[in-house]
Amino acid sequence: MKQSKLLIIGQKNELFNLLATQFGADFDYDWLDPALLRSELKNANPSLVLLLHEAGKDLETHAYIQQELVDVPVVFVHERHDFQLFRDLVRAGAIDYFVIPEDLNGLENQISILLARLTIRSEKDKPASFKRGSGQVFAFYSGKGGSGKTLLSTTFAQTLKFESTAQVLYIDLNLQFGGGETYLAVETARSLLDLEPVIDEMTEQHLRNVAAKEPLSKMELLISPCDAEMAEYITEDFITKLIRVCRRAYDFIVIDLPVHMDERTYTALVEADRIYYTMAQDTPSIHVFKHTEKLFQKLGVATADRLELVLNEVGRDNELSKKDIERFIDFPIAAEVRRDIKGVQIAINKGETLRKLPEEKKLTPVAKDMRKWVISMLK
Repeated sequence: MKQSKLLIIGQKNELFNLLATQFGADFDYDWLDPALLRSELKNANPSLVLLLHEAGKDLETHAYIQQELVDVPVVFVHERHDFQLFRDLVRAGAIDYFVIPEDLNGLENQISILLARLTIRSEKDKPASFKRGSGQVFAFYSGKGGSGKTLLSTTFAQTLKFESTAQVLYIDLNLQFGGGETYLAVETARSLLDLEPVIDEMTEQHLRNVAAKEPLSKMELLISPCDAEMAEYITEDFITKLIRVCRRAYDFIVIDLPVHMDERTYTALVEADRIYYTMAQDTPSIHVFKHTEKLFQKLGVATADRLELVLNEVGRDNELSKKDIERFIDFPIAAEVRRDIKGVQIAINKGETLRKLPEEKKLTPVAKDMRKWVISMLK
């Protein structure tokens, strides 16, 4: 989504078309489909929001906008008078209510005045923060098991910590069986389930009390409960609140997601700033990706400028080349990680991580590729 001063949120119907025709030449605006509100609103930074009427959802949508875009004024637009809705929206914080087409000129004037005021507002008078914390969330996902997702996500998170001074948190959302703790050689009796009793008032201190530390890089991690029965206590609301608190406490949050799609996986995908889809260079992986892409579209998980591929176990004997992948899949390739069965297996068998020191000279091919990727990303 490009950055504009005016953001119009609403379905593309007659009301929207009327506004677009009236304002198209005068205002630089972005449009956001309400169905993509949860995934896309956090990427917007408007000065003013124009919320279009959607039956039964106006108050809920307005509340979400206020939660995400603190101090950004919201103007509501309806096709008819509804005095009860008007009172409710004004009480909730909407600054004005216009009925179109009869108030079309008044709306245009109000938008011009508001944008002018917001433009001349000095930087020192602006809110320090428009949205929840500044931490970036990277979600590792694959629709196909055995893609190396957990190995890559743990190594990525540890490398981020080694190669920067950032605060890094790894979250294992493979709730039933876990796995991240094995690759990071960490043993702890605590899991992210310990945050469930305090989820509504969770703070950074709660997070750090539960998080374990990977001893070499000092990266922090929230371990899966590794218990199918106990995992049922973790809801999509828990995941949303967890990620948002983590944003305020950490610079980078790396999430390892399970293959199966449920409300919790969906929520994490929507909250993520970037989705890294791990896959092998073979025909079955392409078939599964195509199915996954269709599912994302049905669920409203935005992928444009968010989803990138990570090719794992790259080697000369792969069925398909990088060019073949690029021909079949339109998404960019973020990284290629070479096949190194011997080096990886030895580390796992010894209970060691692939990285051990910040400036380690002898790195395995996987660790080298991961370091190259992370350094290029940090630049």
